Amino acid sequence: MKKVETNSTVTVNYTGRLEDGSIFDSSTVEGREPLKATLGQGQLIKGFESGLQEMTVGDKKTVEIEAEEAYGTYNKFLVQEVEKTQMPGEVEVGMQLEAQTQVGPVQFLVKEVKEETVVLDANHPLAGQKLIFDLEVVDIE
Repeated sequence: MKKVETNSTVTVNYTGRLEDGSIFDSSTVEGREPLKATLGQGQLIKGFESGLQEMTVGDKKTVEIEAEEAYGTYNKFLVQEVEKTQMPGEVEVGMQLEAQTQVGPVQFLVKEVKEETVVLDANHPLAGQKLIFDLEVVDIE
């Protein structure tokens, strides 16, 4: 029976949860398709990819992925406070913004709006979090 390995193109159903049980993403929601990706191409987070290794079609398992193998640890240096005058208009807590930098576009989350400044966070929203995925291999090419 064919097993998932590096360079396999795999189709997988998944549900991603945080340690508190809240679901942050799932391919099994109505209108969504299973995830299809080629392993070893940097398309998936490291822990998700290694969790799929050696699985066969129909296999199901749950993997727990530490932050370092997911979206990394939370980096306080990616949080900046900038003048409101540098914002593209009115901003609210929770808004996603994109800015061009020397290394290309960077996504920011508005964490706090103060009287004169805005606190922006460039960490991935799941940085610093342990992720738990329920995996089911649907197909291997």
